[in-house]
Amino acid sequence: MPLRDLFDRNVAWAEGKTRADPDFFRRMAEQQSPHYLWIGCSDSRVTANDVLGLDPGAVFVQRNIANIVHTSDMNLLSVLEYGIATLGVEHIIVCGHYGCGGVERALGSERSALVDHWLQPIVMLYRKHRATFDAIEDPRARAARMCEVNVQMQVRRVAAIPSVENAWARGQTLHVHGWVYGMHDGLLRDVGPTLSNIADRDALPSIDDCVLAESSPLSALQIQALEAFGANSSDDRRNADLLSLSRV
Repeated sequence: MPLRDLFDRNVAWAEGKTRADPDFFRRMAEQQSPHYLWIGCSDSRVTANDVLGLDPGAVFVQRNIANIVHTSDMNLLSVLEYGIATLGVEHIIVCGHYGCGGVERALGSERSALVDHWLQPIVMLYRKHRATFDAIEDPRARAARMCEVNVQMQVRRVAAIPSVENAWARGQTLHVHGWVYGMHDGLLRDVGPTLSNIADRDALPSIDDCVLAESSPLSALQIQALEAFGANSSDDRRNADLLSLSRV
């Protein structure tokens, strides 16, 4: 049988789950009631449930190359509408990741494949602000900054989709977040923005302003470290600590 080892792994996984929790599959079969909708990259190393430490059924997922929100993508639009209207998710998380191959390709010169059509929004933003991005000498740091800005751009696109706007208009609790995952340390960083209503969305600075803004997003561990000793530090010391931690 082709891929017999995968079937064997499936049997071992199902038996292990049943031993640890005899009702696990019964609960999964009855209903899914996730609070979170994850729009992430197709990269095989970044899976929502593993990154968040959650069991199956907790996250409704849509993935594509470079976590791009195309307003003509019927798959994504259907996932959003079903997640919001039927499942009642309360949080939409757009999550990119450092070391994203799609973002790195968008910053390069190679063009020919269908994937380049998909990546065009990132390519156009890079071309518009090429001088700003190219001023970052380290190629890895340049790509990392583009990953952050890409997430911020996609959050804005999600917030402009009618199913999201309609949910806010009828008073439904719905928050949209922008995060980046660090492949090198396994930690999430909040790059924003977080939007909870139409007013939040309409008050946003433009994505062009975001490109020009300084950015050193912190992981939860870094924030906890700052909180642990920040209360006893002077402003100058706190600023030095923040700069140091942002490079961890």
